[in-house]
Amino acid sequence: MIESSGLKAGMVILLDGELHSVASAGHHAGGGQQAGAVFVKLRHLKTGHIKELRLHLSDRLEDVVLEHKVMEYLYTDGVAFYFMNPDTFDQISLPTKAIGAYEKFLQPNMRIPVQLYEGEPVNIAFPAQVELAVVSTPPGLREHESSTFKSATLDNGMEVLVPQFIKEGDTVRIDTATGKYVERVRREGRRP
Repeated sequence: MIESSGLKAGMVILLDGELHSVASAGHHAGGGQQAGAVFVKLRHLKTGHIKELRLHLSDRLEDVVLEHKVMEYLYTDGVAFYFMNPDTFDQISLPTKAIGAYEKFLQPNMRIPVQLYEGEPVNIAFPAQVELAVVSTPPGLREHESSTFKSATLDNGMEVLVPQFIKEGDTVRIDTATGKYVERVRREGRRP
């Protein structure tokens, strides 16, 4: 059990017998006759629905520890995403709603941690950033200017804004939460 004041984004709790992931938790100190409160946004792990709650600081919730198992992404059929355990070759599926916006970052044979609860897959622990190759982008206006951006198409089909010095063939790091460019990935033995 955990007090509501200890909730943090990313935690998984059991609420009304269902698993929910904490999307955000904001603490309000209160004052005068108002007691402090915690404002929480929870995402239902099976349906993806968002629920907003106002909890007292002393409310206790059942936190859940999920098992993490690295699995290899295989394919999607439009209804579910299929993953394989590389050690046992067992396959599991997760509904499309569980993957959500991360779908555009999944690539075949990508290894990713899948979260399991009592042996059943419930969610993926997607990395905060991914590395993708630039397939096409126009030449930069000025070689070293980084205050203006241009459009680039990545190998997963996404279009992002990148600095002027990015060229075709470069690998860039993208924030998975926002879909925005973070930095160029420098490879060992290669000069900029």
